[in-house]
Amino acid sequence: MIITMGIPISPAQVGDFHQILADHPRYWGERDLRSLHLLALVQEFGSTCLVARSEDGIRGYVFGFVTPDGTGYVHLIATRDDARGTGLGRRLYTAFAEAAGRHGARRLKAITSIGNTGSIAFHRSLGFDTKTVDDYDGRGRTMAVFHRDLPLDVSRS
Repeated sequence: MIITMGIPISPAQVGDFHQILADHPRYWGERDLRSLHLLALVQEFGSTCLVARSEDGIRGYVFGFVTPDGTGYVHLIATRDDARGTGLGRRLYTAFAEAAGRHGARRLKAITSIGNTGSIAFHRSLGFDTKTVDDYDGRGRTMAVFHRDLPLDVSRS
């Protein structure tokens, strides 16, 4: 367990997953991304699916895994509406990078839609290289694809 800003970051449990879905609008606003939340990630890759929990619930989370070629893939990262701008997202990324590194990751990867300017700016601020890839998520689904090598040190990003 990592403690950051007085908020512990620890592996997600099944109950955390269900709480995140119940509070979905607090993380994602009007965007309905519940279909991207896969319980199998928490069940099969629990050590790289992390939550930041305080006495008033889950403040943020990151769900990801390590691929066989040593890539730590971040599938979802979100902070609750009352935790934005606190640096929690950066700390969640750092915790994920450390966990992924323990599983052999040498680099990180994430994707987002090209219209998600907030996510693009966030990943660039962490030192990710960004490439636009046509048809990445199916025909006509251009995505921003992020890559960066480990280690991830947000104090220098």
